[in-house]
Amino acid sequence: MEIIKHKNKITTGGYFLKRIKDSGFIAIRVFKDYGILDPRRWTIIVDPGGSSLFITCYENREFQGDISFEFNDGGNKFPKNYNLKTKSMEIIVTTLIERGIPQKDKDSVFIKED
Repeated sequence: MEIIKHKNKITTGGYFLKRIKDSGFIAIRVFKDYGILDPRRWTIIVDPGGSSLFITCYENREFQGDISFEFNDGGNKFPKNYNLKTKSMEIIVTTLIERGIPQKDKDSVFIKED
């Protein structure tokens, strides 16, 4: 089985994380080294210490080419293990805003001053 690396695609953890941060959210990579047969690609946390929303990317979960994202905040703003099938960053960001996930708070301990 050949591993295909994607650049600038929603399934690429670094690209996704950058786009979330560029959209004004605090986000941290949690994990990215799932097993080769595991459909999970990576997990990040958005608004750590606040909403503490975990987002996990799934690729080829139900069928080849299937892309989905699982949102888990303990059932607070999202139903438990909420899944969203999309290939659009705009839909992800809109979903976060509509569900009330706060954007950067200058007083957050997770904001680094340069």
